[in-house]
Amino acid sequence: MEAGGAPADLWVFGYGSLMWRPGFPFVEEQPGRLRGYHRSLCVLSHVHRGTPERPGLVLGLDRGGSCRGMAFRVAAAAAGDTLAYLRAREQVTAVYVERRLGVTLDDGRRIEAVTYLVDRTHPQYAGRLPEADLLRLVRQGLGQSGPNPDYVRHTHDRLVALGIADPLLARVAAACAVPSP
Repeated sequence: MEAGGAPADLWVFGYGSLMWRPGFPFVEEQPGRLRGYHRSLCVLSHVHRGTPERPGLVLGLDRGGSCRGMAFRVAAAAAGDTLAYLRAREQVTAVYVERRLGVTLDDGRRIEAVTYLVDRTHPQYAGRLPEADLLRLVRQGLGQSGPNPDYVRHTHDRLVALGIADPLLARVAAACAVPSP
């Protein structure tokens, strides 16, 4: 609630597919930085980009460092529907934990945004994997939301458009563009 009892707008921080496919209406988008967490290919995907038998690999916010991403401001009237949508999308297997954390926008504003952190105790948490394993999992992944390599390439393309460097994601995206040996 804002001062005077009016409902407040909702901010959502995206660091992966939410940056290029938010799936909810928003009234503003701004690049920003979340401190204390970093973008990592550390989540075995059993639904959106893989299956339990042939998991893909998607991004999570893991402890340490900082992450540049995109913050979306959702009108207060759409906040409830947006949260319901995000929970259905992001928490389908409960590998992510929903949190409201401080984000500094590139224009200098400091906001509180809903975001999804990886649960390190969840069986789908892959941790830090050798690059060859990352590539194997990404190449094999195919789930309800499509091929895992597409997810990596779209995310990398959005990062490049925002001027955000992610060397590991760039290498994986480039390797996925080349047929596997």
